[in-house]
Amino acid sequence: MAQKSHETLTLIEEITRLDGSKYLEISNMVQNGRAELAAERNLIKQVRILQLNIPHSVHVINYENYINQRYTMPDENLQEFEEWKKTPAMEQEVAQILKENHIG
Repeated sequence: MAQKSHETLTLIEEITRLDGSKYLEISNMVQNGRAELAAERNLIKQVRILQLNIPHSVHVINYENYINQRYTMPDENLQEFEEWKKTPAMEQEVAQILKENHIG
């Protein structure tokens, strides 16, 4: 089993799925690079950074812990782009992060 990640989330990005729908994700530069690679491989349509260097608030820490416990950072050989599924509680954390950063 792959080791879980220990990522520090530092940015907000907008990901456009292949069907054209979009969602916002709290991420970091490494994961953003993987999303760019996924776009080049036509696994997603596009990714764009909306805000860099977001404050490391309690909401970011809560979401970061959730992501790190459940997901591993994909390597450069990725064949699919895994969208991070959120519980209702984590949806609320993300909503707070977006509000704190005046996005949405």
